[in-house]
Amino acid sequence: MQLAPIPTLPSRLASRGIDVLPGVLLCALIAAIATVIGACVPLVGSAIPAVVIGVLVAMIRKPAARLAPGIGYAGKFVLQCAVVLLGAQLSLASIIRVGAESLPVMLSSLAMCLLGAWVIGRALGVDRDLRVLLGVGTGICGASAIAAISPVIRAKSADIAYAISTVFLFNILAVLIFPVIGHALGMSPHAFGLFAGTAVNDTSSVVAAASVFSASALGFAVVVKLVRTLMIIPISVGLAVLEGRRTGSSERLTPARILKLVPWFLIGFLVVATLTSFGAITETASGILTTVSVFLVATALAGIGLSTDLGAIRTAGLKPLLLGGILSLLVAVTTLSVMAATGAL
Repeated sequence: MQLAPIPTLPSRLASRGIDVLPGVLLCALIAAIATVIGACVPLVGSAIPAVVIGVLVAMIRKPAARLAPGIGYAGKFVLQCAVVLLGAQLSLASIIRVGAESLPVMLSSLAMCLLGAWVIGRALGVDRDLRVLLGVGTGICGASAIAAISPVIRAKSADIAYAISTVFLFNILAVLIFPVIGHALGMSPHAFGLFAGTAVNDTSSVVAAASVFSASALGFAVVVKLVRTLMIIPISVGLAVLEGRRTGSSERLTPARILKLVPWFLIGFLVVATLTSFGAITETASGILTTVSVFLVATALAGIGLSTDLGAIRTAGLKPLLLGGILSLLVAVTTLSVMAATGAL
């Protein structure tokens, strides 16, 4: 009997490329339209039109199944690549400075969010796992934090879907509302970058909100957001310890398991920033990479809009939605309060 040939790595990559190409091209087409709109209406930018067009298309006609792999690829991997390229705007010195400056605001909002998820969630009667997922999703980095924490607490798929849908809803609202708040308060691009990077949870929404407010706020907001993303590690470790005690599990947290919690795009961002710091990326190249990054953000947001599951958001019920809204408001108010108290506002 003749055995079937084992697919080689190049053939697997080629097959993967064929699978995702149609969906990615659709997202890129929407991004191109959004870019034209952004050029005509600079205040809007390309981020919001991209996600709005994606949502409208999904509402009118759900994309065909063959487009799904590419849409998902755009909404996740393309966005991560965009974040990596944003490192061309910053040096390591600026990243360290931003991290130190944002830490008090970031830790205060995260602590209030996790405490609020526990106390308010219990008062509302929201399930324990769903409280945890909404708390880390709102306090750290949206779907990425939910995905990282879910296996740690062994969350049910229904709870994961509820949490992601709820957090996504308030992400979109933040993109629309936060730039208005920033302008109303007379924030500088620097202050708004700190506000958005701390109070908006998902990376895509941080990028979108900062892009709408001001192009100069984008780099700072992304650095704040990526520093905040690192909070996944201690929170995941802490929850793993608590879960082990609760269930009696003896599974150890090895350095390799902890290292896997660090997002690859965060490492890529730091690598590009390092190259920028040492002059390996010229000012001209930095401008080109930034332009590419902005287009990739629009492409990713188009994918996120196309994959929006409005039915899942409705199914989530009122209590998780209410808790998600309260936590989002709590994080925003805490962030603004600490910024005002420290003179960062």
